Amino acid sequence: MSELREQYRERYQCLGLRIAFYRKRRGYTQEQFAELIGKSWSFVSQIEANNGKQVKGISLDTLFTISDVLEVPVERFFLMD
Repeated sequence: MSELREQYRERYQCLGLRIAFYRKRRGYTQEQFAELIGKSWSFVSQIEANNGKQVKGISLDTLFTISDVLEVPVERFFLMD
């Protein structure tokens, strides 16, 4: 499983950056956002981290919850620039 995650490291990083962008745009701190999506602050921090040291998976249920809370269509997290 970790090999698969490593293979998609860059995609996970882009996903995390997009989530962070929309979270900040809504004015939520990581702590506030974590509470709204029912996750821990450390989970949000790991998802948003783009330092290349840790790759963190995310479930579709969580991604859909994030989409709903941020009021952003889920496909926006995957748009390629």
